[in-house]
Amino acid sequence: MHWTAFVHTHRPLDVAGPRRDGAIVLAAAGRLALLHADGTVTPYAPAYRSPGGEEPYIALAPNGCFGRDTVYALRLGPGKGVVRVAASGRTRVLARLSARGLADGIAFDRTGTFGHRLLVTVNAGSGSTVDAIDCHGRVTAITAHAPRIEGGIVVAPHGFGRFAGDLIAPDERGGRIYAITPRGRTILIGISGLPHGPDIGVESAGFVPRGAVSALLADRLTPGNRHPGDDVVLRIRPAALRDAGVRAGDLLVASEGGARTDAVRCHASGCVIRHVADGPAVAHGEGHIAFIAGR
Repeated sequence: MHWTAFVHTHRPLDVAGPRRDGAIVLAAAGRLALLHADGTVTPYAPAYRSPGGEEPYIALAPNGCFGRDTVYALRLGPGKGVVRVAASGRTRVLARLSARGLADGIAFDRTGTFGHRLLVTVNAGSGSTVDAIDCHGRVTAITAHAPRIEGGIVVAPHGFGRFAGDLIAPDERGGRIYAITPRGRTILIGISGLPHGPDIGVESAGFVPRGAVSALLADRLTPGNRHPGDDVVLRIRPAALRDAGVRAGDLLVASEGGARTDAVRCHASGCVIRHVADGPAVAHGEGHIAFIAGR
């Protein structure tokens, strides 16, 4: 199974969603757009500009006081934190982050195990802080002692074995896949078996939903990198996922270098990790793995 080019776009960084209308929010070149199942890309939030930093990943709010389908983005420059992006593109600060280091992971808790809050990771050196933010901007540290994690973090849905409701976070440097519990404990789910190291190892994650869906991953042009990227959004079609034995509830994790992809399936008795897909050798995967309906 292979990732193939879906749409070409300038410096794609992250994908989030789908929204109620089925579209995926695409962060690219410091702007936002909507990516539709037929491959069309339309402008969104026209006044938005990236709030600073190289990798301001995004998350899309579910139902609740965060405002359904509202986009939240990391602010990596001075005043580090999270901003809320209105449909017009106007932003306001949701929360400031005091943990030392680089904010580089963002995900909503859709299971309720973290109180339906927004989760953000901040790494510094060999460790990371995990913060939970409520819709009023109150920040609570889940742990200040997680291992170094970054990229497309995601909360596991019900049915993911003993790790259901935990925050799932990749470690690109060591190739590990971790679960962080609502009490702040870190548990090793397993080792990806993919090449690992800075700008190489597992970076992106997403849980496969029910239905016929395509997986999407941003592949950003990164000149001078060992994996320089293609400036495309990559796709795996539903039939290919099905033929590879990937099913609803599985976790997909993709490497930053080459978009090499594992599927992780967990039951009460344990987890199985297997290699299921590769991307173009030059691919430079970023952000989350999102899923869009259609063939």
